[in-house]
Amino acid sequence: MAARINKKRSFLFVSKVLGKHIPVNPYSSLLSGASLALLLQQALKGTMPQQLIPQAIQGIIDPSQAEAAYKEIMSYRLSLPQSVAFIGFAETATAIGHAVYETFGQGGSYIHTTREVIEGSASIINFSEEHSHAVAHYCYANDPEMLTHPEIVVLVDDEITTGKTSLNIIRDMQGKFPKKTYYILALLDWRTPEDQQQFLKLELELGISIHVLSLVKGEVKVTGSSESLTPQVPVLPIPNQMGPIHFTYIDHLFAHAPYVSQHPYLQHSGRFGLTPDESEQSDHSISQAAKQLKLTRIGKKTLCIGTGEFMYIPMRIAAEMGEGVSYQSTTRSPIHTIDTEDYAVKVGYPYSSPEDPDVTHFLYNVPVGEYDDLYLFMEREADPASMQPLLQILQTRGLKQIHIVIFSPQTVEWKENETWKIGELDQ
Repeated sequence: MAARINKKRSFLFVSKVLGKHIPVNPYSSLLSGASLALLLQQALKGTMPQQLIPQAIQGIIDPSQAEAAYKEIMSYRLSLPQSVAFIGFAETATAIGHAVYETFGQGGSYIHTTREVIEGSASIINFSEEHSHAVAHYCYANDPEMLTHPEIVVLVDDEITTGKTSLNIIRDMQGKFPKKTYYILALLDWRTPEDQQQFLKLELELGISIHVLSLVKGEVKVTGSSESLTPQVPVLPIPNQMGPIHFTYIDHLFAHAPYVSQHPYLQHSGRFGLTPDESEQSDHSISQAAKQLKLTRIGKKTLCIGTGEFMYIPMRIAAEMGEGVSYQSTTRSPIHTIDTEDYAVKVGYPYSSPEDPDVTHFLYNVPVGEYDDLYLFMEREADPASMQPLLQILQTRGLKQIHIVIFSPQTVEWKENETWKIGELDQ
C-alpha cells in the first residue's frame, strides 16, 4: 500500500506484477495479462488446455516460474470464439491490456487510451477518470472500424475500485459504437455491493451486459486521509555516475505513426490501434532490439524503465534481454514516499517530462547502488535541455552505465561532456 498525494483518493494499491511503481520480473507482468486472457477465454467458452490456469497462478505467485508459464500460454496462441476489440486504460494498464490482446493469435484488435492530446488526429472516444490526477482520456484509432465491427468490447484496467471509469467509457462508447456485451478485466476488483449496483443500473438503462473478471476480488475499507501527511521534498545526492551515458537510437527497427513528423510516435505501440498482422511485425522488431541491447549489458543486475504510457514494448524488450533484468515505468502519479519496511514506495523523484515540460513525471523505488546497468526507453526524442532533470536523477543512482534508448529518428546532436558519452548500436 501507498498514500496518494490526491484529495480525490488517498490510497494506492502498489502491484507486484504491474511493472509500474516497483521493479518486477518483466515476465511476471506479461503473465498477469496473459492470465486475464485465460479468464476471458474461459468465460467466452473458448477452447484451451485446462492446465494453463494453474500454471499461470503458480507463475504469478513465484516470479521464478513466470517466464516458463508465460511462454507455455503463448505457445498455444489462443483463438477467440468471437470478434473482440480490446481497450487498455492509460496510464497504468497500457501494457497489461496489450499483453491480454497478444495472448490471442487472431480475432481481435487492440488500442489503448491516452492522456496525451495528439494534434492532427481526432479522438474517437472521450471519457473521464474522475479520481485521477489526470482526468481526461482520449482514444486515437487509425481506423475507427476496429471498434465498429467487433461483437464484444473488452476493457482492461489494473484495478477497479468503484468502477466509475469503466462505466464512463461504456456510456461514451455506446453512443458511438454500440455493443450488446462488454467485459472488464482487472488485476484487482474492490467494488462494494453499492458499486456493483451501478453496473446493474447501466446494464438496464442501455440494454447491455457487463461482465467483470479479475485475478483478485475483495472489499476494502479506508479510514483516515493522506492529507494529514506532508509531502517530502526529495533531495538528490551529488551525482555519482561511474560510467557513461549512451544515447542509442533504434528507430530503424520500428514503424512510426504519421501524425507527428519531427518526433513521431510508434505505429504499433497500441496508441493508434493494432491488428494481428501488425503485431507480428512488432514482435520481430522487439526481438531485434532486445538482441542488440543485450550485447551492451556489462553487469548482472539491469533495470529497464518504460516512460509513462510507453510500457509494453519496453517490457517485451526487457523480457528478452537475459537473466537479471527487472522492469518498471515512470508515472504521472504523485505518491508519498516513506522509507519504512512495510511501505511500498520508499524513494521517488519528480521531474518535468522531457516530451512535455508541463507534465510532471515521477520515478519511484530505484535506490542507489541497486543496479549495474539502466536502460531508459523513450518513444520520442527530446531536446538535451529537457532531458537534464531526468538525467540528473539517473546520475545519482550509482550505475556503471546508463542507456537512453530512443525510438524516433535522431534530430539532435548530443554533445559530450564529463558525464555524457554518445553510444550507438551497430546497424
